[in-house]
Amino acid sequence: MDQRIMNSARPRADHQAAQPPLHGIRVIDMSSVLMGPFASQALGDMGADVIKIEAPAGDVVRQIGPARHADMGPIFLNTNRNKRSVVLDLKHADGVAALKRLLGDADVLLYNVRPQAMTRLGLDYDSVRALNPRLVYAGVFGFGQDGPYAARPAYDDLIQGAATLPYLMARASGDIPRYVPTAVADRIVGQVAVGAILASLLARQRTGLGDRVDIPMFETMVGFVLGDHLGGLTYDPPLDGGGYARQLSPERRPYRTRDGYICALVYNDKQWAGFLRGIGRSTLPQEDPRFASFASRAAHIDHVYGWLAQVFEQRSTQEWFDLLQEADVPCMPMHDLHSVLSDPHLLATGFFQTMEHPSEGTVRSMRLAPRWQTAQIATPRPAPRLGEHTRQVLQESGFSTPEIDRLLHVRAAIAAAPEESA
Repeated sequence: MDQRIMNSARPRADHQAAQPPLHGIRVIDMSSVLMGPFASQALGDMGADVIKIEAPAGDVVRQIGPARHADMGPIFLNTNRNKRSVVLDLKHADGVAALKRLLGDADVLLYNVRPQAMTRLGLDYDSVRALNPRLVYAGVFGFGQDGPYAARPAYDDLIQGAATLPYLMARASGDIPRYVPTAVADRIVGQVAVGAILASLLARQRTGLGDRVDIPMFETMVGFVLGDHLGGLTYDPPLDGGGYARQLSPERRPYRTRDGYICALVYNDKQWAGFLRGIGRSTLPQEDPRFASFASRAAHIDHVYGWLAQVFEQRSTQEWFDLLQEADVPCMPMHDLHSVLSDPHLLATGFFQTMEHPSEGTVRSMRLAPRWQTAQIATPRPAPRLGEHTRQVLQESGFSTPEIDRLLHVRAAIAAAPEESA
């Protein structure tokens, strides 16, 4: 058995177990924009050494949103912490050669350009596997490579539309089709990619070999959405036209109260009994069979939600919080982008963190949500300036000073000026 596999199966010493879960894993991240960087940030948060490979112009997300300095926008800051930035020009043969040297001792290559472009660069799976057979070669892109859409570009909006989300939004609201107002496809597929990469690393412990894993956006999101909404189309012949009635009810929305809104879900029989008792309507299930059971409420969901909407208008938001908590009915505030920053639970758990960024001053970020009993998560490394770590990473990978100087001279690599580095 490969000695590295045997070592991975041995119990760790206490001081080793206290390391972050992915301590010692190096990720070469060729991805840009959001889906891939979101995935690699999660790996970095768990302790992986993430090397972000950027083109000379940098990741375009650097330019999105208000910023104190050019190329350091808020989406970039909150999708690229715990990474080091290396600028390589992959249009230059020396830049590609340098990247291949970095891959020689890496554990993961993450990319989100189309596979055809990787082949043109000489970075297809077979070529990279020849350099490093232990490498996990992970691609996040639009479509599975065995279908007619294989070479198409993909963006979050396009995938939302193709995965039926705007159709469902229109069906639920009676309005025009709309996209979900967050990059839901990028982030969901990015999170699926994290799981696939970790599974591949686990498999490598048994085999000693890496693998290629493709994570296509379209197929991932269709499965994600239809898990709820395939409905009667699950059967052959179909039992209905598809769609989960409760989620598609036009009345499924935060409830307006006398002075605001509240999010509440009166769902199972126990919760309904407590809710009706709290408002003095315990006999409603006997008076109206539509409220008599879970099944009958589900069959008349529009009426049930419409009735609840009228009831919630009769009390203040705080009165409802008090009543619902007493009745053990799940409820939450309907936050806006300001109030969520002051949520008492998020404050108590330390979810929001502030850090001093070397160039951007005080910035707010969100910590990794999972927590481990023993493994320690390090203080976050702030998102890097463009090319901040080019020299450092190349030196660690065995490049001599003359080699680095030559790469910089021919512009196959670019490094931030010393006074801009941290």
